[in-house]
Amino acid sequence: MKFTKMNGCGNDYIYINTLEEKIENPNLLSVEMSERHFGVGSDGLVLIGKASDADFSMRMFNPDGSESEMCGNAIRCVGKYVYDRGLTDKTNVSVNTLAGIKHLKLHLDKSGTVDTVTVDMGQPVLEAEQIPVLSDKNPVIDEKITVLDKVFYFTCVSMGNPHAVTYVDNVMEFDVEKYGSIIEMDKRFPNRVNVEFAERVSDKLIRMRVWERGTGETWACGTGTCACVVASVLKGICERKTTVELKGGNITIEWNKENNHVYMTGPARFSFDGIWLK
Repeated sequence: MKFTKMNGCGNDYIYINTLEEKIENPNLLSVEMSERHFGVGSDGLVLIGKASDADFSMRMFNPDGSESEMCGNAIRCVGKYVYDRGLTDKTNVSVNTLAGIKHLKLHLDKSGTVDTVTVDMGQPVLEAEQIPVLSDKNPVIDEKITVLDKVFYFTCVSMGNPHAVTYVDNVMEFDVEKYGSIIEMDKRFPNRVNVEFAERVSDKLIRMRVWERGTGETWACGTGTCACVVASVLKGICERKTTVELKGGNITIEWNKENNHVYMTGPARFSFDGIWLK
């Protein structure tokens, strides 16, 4: 079975073109292929396919086999894959996901291949029940959660998947695994949650690390950067167009005031092609 390895700011996924390959059990396949010692190694598996209501479809599976609604870094790479492989000649592409249809604008480099992608991520969801998060607040801003020896104040946002954003001092030295793994499973989050730990650098720059549900810490998270900027705007911490600095690179997020949509722009990178023999 042919596969392609790609990444967005170091958030790496295995991509399989289901127009050519038949996948019977993607949940198990994601577990096997994502394992970094005995498999290919990745933050998950992405299936690219047909869609009746969009140009293409995308399904995304975590390394633990669970299926996620959306992944911002992965969908940028889907845009690069379908254009660079000649599956489309359009630079405006629609992709069906479990979080709805997303619209991509592909930006080409001098060689004619996709360099960066802007994704219309739609409107952020702030209603507690729809995120979902169990809270008396609506929207959920500065929800107090005590974890072990620390007190956190979370602002919760859904970008098609649930996020909880909190600010810490010196995020690069913060123990993301210790606290993120506990918060992911907190009873306030019925579907578990992605946890963003952020540090304000300026009005237009935020430094962030992320603990993704079903995966662990990743080098970047597209939906997480969107949620982080939305939460930060709600708290008056940053401007509506802000760059988020991640372990794997930078992503620019704009929360448009006129249409309430969030736009994410970031790189999409090809790593290698391979053949899975198992």
